[in-house]
Amino acid sequence: MPAKKLTICGLAAVRALFARDAAAIERLYFDYPTGRKIGVICKVLAGARKIYRCVEPDELARIAGTAHHGGIVAMTAPRELRAPRPEEVQRWSRAGDPLLLVDRIGNAHNLGAVVRTAAFFGVKRLVIPDHPQQALPGEAAYRVAEGGMEHVEIYRVTSLAAFIRQLRPAYTVIGSAVRGAAPPTRGPAPGGGKPRPVALVLGNEEQGLAPEVAAACERLVMIPGGGAVESLNVSAAAAVLCWEYFGRR
Repeated sequence: MPAKKLTICGLAAVRALFARDAAAIERLYFDYPTGRKIGVICKVLAGARKIYRCVEPDELARIAGTAHHGGIVAMTAPRELRAPRPEEVQRWSRAGDPLLLVDRIGNAHNLGAVVRTAAFFGVKRLVIPDHPQQALPGEAAYRVAEGGMEHVEIYRVTSLAAFIRQLRPAYTVIGSAVRGAAPPTRGPAPGGGKPRPVALVLGNEEQGLAPEVAAACERLVMIPGGGAVESLNVSAAAAVLCWEYFGRR
């Protein structure tokens, strides 16, 4: 059976995919107003003998599987999700590259928003667990990421806690907590010596970090608020912490 194609909706997402890998677009559908903005994309697809077509709004919604398609839908093959290799982690650490990890974020829209935040702050890699509660980078996540998926490589590991323990010699692993932790700080690395780059870990929308994931982190931080509500949405928390640890470098 042929592998299911991924539908990428929205002009920003499709343009980002085209810029990263034009050949990855297998078919393209769009409405009339959007068609006037994508002449270059259509020209390249025509040269590659790919299908591209202007269709009526009802047909576009059917192809997209949603009315929230932004006037354009690209069909592509899903990208492979694999675990990082140890030598890759060491290379990222030597380069000072930050990492973002998420623990069982179940809402695809939240995953897309986190990816958009990561791309905005220049975080090139995101690690997710192979867990039934974890949302995958599908149609909704791509749409919400607004092109961010083309700038962030997503990896998947069997056990997030075990991966964090493997990370710690190369990274300072900081987990987000709802309560009982210190405010964010970018102080010296524990034990002195050369500072390690930071790997941030964000928890599930409802339960936060799993106990074993929290225990594997080097330290936990919380974002202090006014107390009217307990916590921020995970994508908002990602933006605050990414600014604190990555945006002000």
